[in-house]
Amino acid sequence: MKYDFKLNELCPATFAFSVIGGKWNLPIVAILSENNNIRYNELKRRLHGITGTTLTNCLKDLSDYGIIHREQYNEVPPRVEYSLTTTGKELVPLIESVVAWGQKNIKVTE
Repeated sequence: MKYDFKLNELCPATFAFSVIGGKWNLPIVAILSENNNIRYNELKRRLHGITGTTLTNCLKDLSDYGIIHREQYNEVPPRVEYSLTTTGKELVPLIESVVAWGQKNIKVTE
């Protein structure tokens, strides 16, 4: 069954988790939170297993949501840097709280 709805019609929590809930979005935000600016290739090197296309799509999505900022410098060779926006920086303590909750409540099953 396919549902037809828009994210802005969902509850705010569902919207928030849809922004950071992708496989790569949370790791991207985490890496950007540790760096003021980071270039595309360095980001890709730190995300083991991500393809270039997937990284590009995730960065575009996060940029469209206003979580990251993309700065392109008109140099030869071209240089592009990514950083968290103010909105993206607001996510960091929330993510840290979720991580702390997970560490406290994770159970290893045998």
